[in-house]
Amino acid sequence: MLYIELLIKEAVSLPAKRIDHIGVVVRDLEKSITFYQDVLDLKLKARTPHTNGVIQLAFLGYEESEETEIELIQGYSDTLPSEATIHHFAITVDDIEKEYARIKKLNDIELIDEEIVTLPNGYRYFYIYGPEKEWIEFFQR
Repeated sequence: MLYIELLIKEAVSLPAKRIDHIGVVVRDLEKSITFYQDVLDLKLKARTPHTNGVIQLAFLGYEESEETEIELIQGYSDTLPSEATIHHFAITVDDIEKEYARIKKLNDIELIDEEIVTLPNGYRYFYIYGPEKEWIEFFQR
């Protein structure tokens, strides 16, 4: 009961969040963009290289300002399975530095990133592991 009370208290003090995007690892970014545009009628909203110089990112959606987007990721791995691979899901936060500090103080949370990453387009993020080693991204546009 105390654990639930603590969760409720913590949730009340946090700003509202939402799922920002779902990251899908792809082999051919151009082919995937074309498919998502032509078949699903999604629009290419943003495209940016990662700061590592290898990974290319494309964000697609239906042009709604507060929508959850699909992020296509090319160059993440050379050994993809034949099935689609969901790399991560992202939670939008208002203040990435405040969220990073909050997460670092929590017990039993394993950070994937040792610092906040800033992409060339100004988007900022960091990853943590979930309980089953799923990747969860905290993301600020």
